Amino acid sequence: MSKINENYLNLQGSYLFAEVAKRTAAYKAAHPQEQVISLGIGDVSRPLVPAVVDAMKKACDEMGQAGTFRGYGPYEGYDFLRNAIARHDYQARGINVSADEIFVSDGAKSDVANFQELFSADSRVALQDPVYPVYLDTNVMAGRSGIFEEGQFKNIIYLPCVAENNFAPELPQAHADLVYLCSPNNPTGSVLSAEQLKKWVEWALEHQAVILYDSAYEAFIRQDGVPHSIFEIPGAEKCAVEFRSFSKTAGFTGTRCAYCVVPKALQIYDENGTAHSANALWMRRQSTKFNGVPYIIQRGAEAVYSPEGLQQTREIIDGYLANARVIAGALKKAGFTAYGGENAPYIWLKTPQGVSSWQFFDFMLQELQIVGTPGSGFGHSGEGYFRLTAFNTPELTEQAAQRILKLK
Repeated sequence: MSKINENYLNLQGSYLFAEVAKRTAAYKAAHPQEQVISLGIGDVSRPLVPAVVDAMKKACDEMGQAGTFRGYGPYEGYDFLRNAIARHDYQARGINVSADEIFVSDGAKSDVANFQELFSADSRVALQDPVYPVYLDTNVMAGRSGIFEEGQFKNIIYLPCVAENNFAPELPQAHADLVYLCSPNNPTGSVLSAEQLKKWVEWALEHQAVILYDSAYEAFIRQDGVPHSIFEIPGAEKCAVEFRSFSKTAGFTGTRCAYCVVPKALQIYDENGTAHSANALWMRRQSTKFNGVPYIIQRGAEAVYSPEGLQQTREIIDGYLANARVIAGALKKAGFTAYGGENAPYIWLKTPQGVSSWQFFDFMLQELQIVGTPGSGFGHSGEGYFRLTAFNTPELTEQAAQRILKLK
């Protein structure tokens, strides 16, 4: 008799965005005459920029010629892309990250889901609440969560991020081995200041903990003084891993390319207290389970860092931020309390008093034909909130804003 990994039975319901898609599809089937506007899942609407497309076309031509065809590439990514990432995303900001600390992958979702494999099953996990569901669910699958009671897992340390603390997580009172932080944050749209990150780095060094820092939305930061990387904080190279993505930065949601930075200075320990290189362990994991991102895709990602690519992708991001301002403005005019949308593509709003997150989802879908994401799907502290994204077209975003204004 084959037996399942019973940790999967501890997962609560279906994956959040699968449930959103299911309910949306059911409404569309019942109301085919209605135009439903999606401000729910964080998928992009703008196409790949010309610099990226041109680079991919050239790479396709190379793949069709005997002298320039490539088969399996390096597990950790081609040097041309890793060097470009190191120069533009880190060294240009005075951050000492080298190419051999960068691992190219098919998505930040994959990396944040998989990195926990390096740690023991009894590691204590702390994470922001509300939180991107993948952080929690993959640790449930790994058996670290304990039983589910009153909306939370017993062995998970939750760090509430609500309006009362400006959506900034406080240091845990109990010991944690792994901490998931996300800035700019999904779903709240908040950012962590240098002072706040410094406290986290100092805490992690003291507790020999590892911070798994999701910086997928770094390119949306427009506010001066907000760190673009945790490695701007001295000592972070000894206690942190950083995850980034080309999905939202350059529209690679369907193309798939991302990377993580695993510093060579980061050590993790076995049960005897012997230190091991996290960089070497991650390389071992990737070379066993992953065959690398296609050459064509990596050439496209490299083109993001060309002068044309940098200009074109920034214009795309500026457009999404303009959408965020339109949505946030309409919500506030309609009497809602809304947050985010300034350094992130997400707007986080409070639902009307006494209305749950899923009730508000149904209201928005049925009354306004707008799809958002219930805050409770991101965790216990997300109840009473709702997430909207700025990734639709300017035209549909404006239509959604006009529908929201009808609620005044």
